[in-house]
Amino acid sequence: MIQCIAIDDEPLALQQIAGYIRKTPFLDLKAEFDSAIKAVSFLQENEIDLMFVDINMPDMNGLDFVKSQSHSPKVIFTTAYSEYAIEGFKVNALDYLLKPIDYDIFLKSANKALEWFSLRDKKSTRIESNDKFLFIKSEYKVLRINLSDIKYIEGMREYVRINMTSQKPIMTIISMKRIEEFLPQDKFMRVHRSYIVNLEKITTIERNRIVFDNNTYIPVSGQYNLKFQEYLNKNFLI
Repeated sequence: MIQCIAIDDEPLALQQIAGYIRKTPFLDLKAEFDSAIKAVSFLQENEIDLMFVDINMPDMNGLDFVKSQSHSPKVIFTTAYSEYAIEGFKVNALDYLLKPIDYDIFLKSANKALEWFSLRDKKSTRIESNDKFLFIKSEYKVLRINLSDIKYIEGMREYVRINMTSQKPIMTIISMKRIEEFLPQDKFMRVHRSYIVNLEKITTIERNRIVFDNNTYIPVSGQYNLKFQEYLNKNFLI
């Protein structure tokens, strides 16, 4: 399932797009917003695959909103103004839907997104893994990574950066959700939509942040805080 949100300041347009998403079997609507500003905090706490975003909105238009996101999901723009199309594709939009939008047109766009995510997942398929090491593709090479050498993993749009203890970070095309599924849950934990940490490498926690090397601070966000606190309580010496 592709996790989605819809953003549009026009109530009827928002209702229509949300209805189309619910109607499409491989799309899962997680939230809908009548302004881009209201969606910002949600995206900070939740991992979303795809956004349907209206461009012409008050306060913050859809283009500026997408540009402002450091780890932006993929986007399909919706608008009544055709002149925004070129600008939309400059921010790597998957598609551009011109209002009024019929369901058959919406479905073609949704299928384009499905093809994109399917291709991405095929490229990021792991060759082999267990609880000690895994193989990944990086820069036309297949690399073996010992899980004990991983400090933390950072999501960066379509890539993840695997930060290691004794070598430079490794970049690979894979989603955070996919790599999280492969890692042993007793050793690794998602603490933020953009971070997975090796629990065995945690030595310092400061103000709800995990500190690595005294200069790297990994935030523990609200969505993942309860699970992380349960882990701490289980291992806390009173």
